[in-house]
Amino acid sequence: MRRAQANLKASPDATAIRQRIVAVARRHFFTHGFRAVTMDELATGLGMSKKTLYGCFPSKTDLLKAVIFDKFQDAEADFARASIQHKDDFPAKLRGLLACVQRNTEEIRPPFIRDMQRETPELFALVESRRRTLIHRHFHKLFREGRKAGTVRRDIPTDLIIEILLGVIQAIINPAKMVELDLTPETAAAAVLRIVLEGVLIRTPSGRPRS
Repeated sequence: MRRAQANLKASPDATAIRQRIVAVARRHFFTHGFRAVTMDELATGLGMSKKTLYGCFPSKTDLLKAVIFDKFQDAEADFARASIQHKDDFPAKLRGLLACVQRNTEEIRPPFIRDMQRETPELFALVESRRRTLIHRHFHKLFREGRKAGTVRRDIPTDLIIEILLGVIQAIINPAKMVELDLTPETAAAAVLRIVLEGVLIRTPSGRPRS
């Protein structure tokens, strides 16, 4: 097995093979859960031998870690793009960042969350921590910009706004809760915007959020 791994790593196609495995595993894990998908099934679906699959990822947990890393790479890039859009339009940028939360949530279905909590609680805790850090960094920067532009109220501490936002996102914009409440990612994100975030915006004389 070690020789097979070394040969695969030395191959010029190794990176492409690993990326293909991660992409397929990510789709299956996020949709059906971690427990329901076997390495044998993945190898068959990929049209490769189990030897090749295990040469890249010695265990399903190793593959799960690679999937999570791949997911956060995509999420980081998505948030980075949203953060540089709508430079002078705070409400539009706010909606753009919430759309990032929505996009990066809707891919993950309840069976995956359930399996992570039960089977790999340490990885689940890591995912929650990294999601919190990602959201905190980008929204904190946005609210600082909003205050400078005179769009966000100054009587509410920025850190408190972020904590409330994180709490609502964790409680509502997650697959299990959206199924329970019969929400789509779109309606859940819109509810967060209306209930939580519009309350921190300075209003115009007409009562509308200042843009």
